[in-house]
Amino acid sequence: MARDTVDEIADAWGRELPGVVGVELELSKRAARLAALLNAPVEATLARLGLTKAEYDILAVLRASGQPYRLRPSVLTQRLVLTSGGTSNVLRRLAAADLVERDPDPSDARSSWVRLSASGVRMAEEAVRAATVAQAAALRDVAPQTTRAAVDALRDVLVALGDTAT
Repeated sequence: MARDTVDEIADAWGRELPGVVGVELELSKRAARLAALLNAPVEATLARLGLTKAEYDILAVLRASGQPYRLRPSVLTQRLVLTSGGTSNVLRRLAAADLVERDPDPSDARSSWVRLSASGVRMAEEAVRAATVAQAAALRDVAPQTTRAAVDALRDVLVALGDTAT
């Protein structure tokens, strides 16, 4: 098996503090590195479309929600693990770009809905397709069964950690 930088870091800690640093470090370093390697080509692709990752995430969640492609801002905040202020900032930018519209909730004057506009639906679909192509290209040299095993193993770890976003 090929050795990498994470192996070298783990080995160094094994020498320096035997029995203290172990698989926890390896898992966190590898998960962070995997996220970086998969996100970099997506972010470059999104930049060409004029979108940030946060804007893309909101468009994608709204599009995946099905017609009428709308959710409450609080649901977006929860699903995307953003702050309410961060969600509001992104929604303002998307509204200024005519990609989303804010609709008052007739049953609750304190609440509203966020809905994809027609151009938002088109942009969401274009961005999801482009992001998928970028990630598939990044994973092209990984055997499908290895990718599936990694997905399943990471889900198991997240569930064991009590992550409800899995």
